[in-house]
Amino acid sequence: MQALATDTPIAVIGAGAMGSGIAQVAAQSGHRVFLLDQQAGAAEAGRQNVAKQLQRRVDKGKLKQSSLDTLLERIIPVSELGELASAGLVIEAIIEDIGAKQRLFIELEAICAKQAILATNTSSLSVTALGARMEHPERLVGMHFFNPAPLMALVEVVKGLATSENVAQCVYATAIQWGKKPVIATSTPGFIVNRVARPFYAESLRLLYEQSADSATLDALIREAGGFRMGPFELTDLIGHDVNYAVTTSVFNAYYQDARFLPSMVQKDLVDAGRLGRKSGQGFYHYTEGSQKPQPATKASTHTEENTLIVEGNAGPLAPLVARLRNRGCKVIERDGPGHLVFGAATLALTDGRMATERAAEDACNNLILLDLAFDYTQANRLAIAAAEQASPRAINDACALLQKADIAVSHIADRPGLVIMRTVAMLANEAADAYLHGVASLDDIDLAMKAGLNYPEGPLRWSDSLGCSLVHTVLTNIQQSYGEDRYRPSLLLRKNRFAEKGFYS
Repeated sequence: MQALATDTPIAVIGAGAMGSGIAQVAAQSGHRVFLLDQQAGAAEAGRQNVAKQLQRRVDKGKLKQSSLDTLLERIIPVSELGELASAGLVIEAIIEDIGAKQRLFIELEAICAKQAILATNTSSLSVTALGARMEHPERLVGMHFFNPAPLMALVEVVKGLATSENVAQCVYATAIQWGKKPVIATSTPGFIVNRVARPFYAESLRLLYEQSADSATLDALIREAGGFRMGPFELTDLIGHDVNYAVTTSVFNAYYQDARFLPSMVQKDLVDAGRLGRKSGQGFYHYTEGSQKPQPATKASTHTEENTLIVEGNAGPLAPLVARLRNRGCKVIERDGPGHLVFGAATLALTDGRMATERAAEDACNNLILLDLAFDYTQANRLAIAAAEQASPRAINDACALLQKADIAVSHIADRPGLVIMRTVAMLANEAADAYLHGVASLDDIDLAMKAGLNYPEGPLRWSDSLGCSLVHTVLTNIQQSYGEDRYRPSLLLRKNRFAEKGFYS
């Protein structure tokens, strides 16, 4: 299906930050754009906001003034729905209220040409439900942009039960023409991103609730070990806790209160206290003038003359860490064994979802120190460790000393199942696997959505493949056993892949 021709007028209803951003995207691609808002003067204000944002690029020499003037000429503020009659695509970006949106689409059906496409920018409402009262729901499609629309690459093209395949493909092609990275999703709660991303926030919130580590330390680990652009507490402070908590609650209720999407009491307390993040001046962190962000906890070690690292068996995902240590001058001796690293008094192993204390007892290895996952052990600046209760102070010191030889800062967190990065990535992969199993989107589109929409360092399904579905399944199974909760149940597809000894893409 071809994209809409650039001489096709576009209409955007709702001139707030999102609506005016969408208007800018369409105008940049050569379309005339009608911008409408029910509040008097809001459409012109939205146009002026586009001008203000782009004028900064002109001032920096990144955009010609003539190009800005031409773009602004294409954005036409209007005041009546009837003025949208010639639009070939109408995108609504109004309040997230199902009744208001349904009434709007019924009115648009009577005004716009029969071949015009009607699109909703909803982030949480069912496209199927929005079209249920329309005479021709097949012309309705979700076109979910991410804020800020001119900068964020992802667009979720969401098909309701009645959405025409031709309509979805036309919008998909149009999004590409507009310079976006679209994905196709079916209309299920949260679509792709707002569903699959829940564990990114939820697991760190739970670890904070369990006093595994403080917010600054968890954020630093997510960034410096996990390779994510922002930690979950920084990000929710930026999004606003009222917004993030509302989305989590909406997805939780939409899935009939599935424990996997359980909201956090920690975040609810922030919302109840009015500590909404940056916009209120306080969330997990303070944002008032002169306030300083707390530093992550870093474990120091005393000097050790030990320089020999013994690798017992296959190091698996820790192999790049071993190579990094070898390059930093460690003498490496390889011998048969269960995949442990031995340095001084410490026996180190990658977390498999069990608590260090439990695993030390089961494996008869008192001085066990568990290492967390890193996205790239050759580049990680920080790593979490958890020590068994049985471990000696010397073993903990030696484990820290080993990582510091590789210039890796160590955060010694409380002994919890799966540590930080491993449990977060396992749960992201698990939710992505279920989204694919339920027909929400293709494997490629799920991974693309998480990278383009949230800047993840890797798509969760490809990340799972790089670790091995068997390891991810084991981690989740062990975490589930530790908590005794359905929240950590492995996806049926992940379980099947584990026994088939295959990945999602193989």
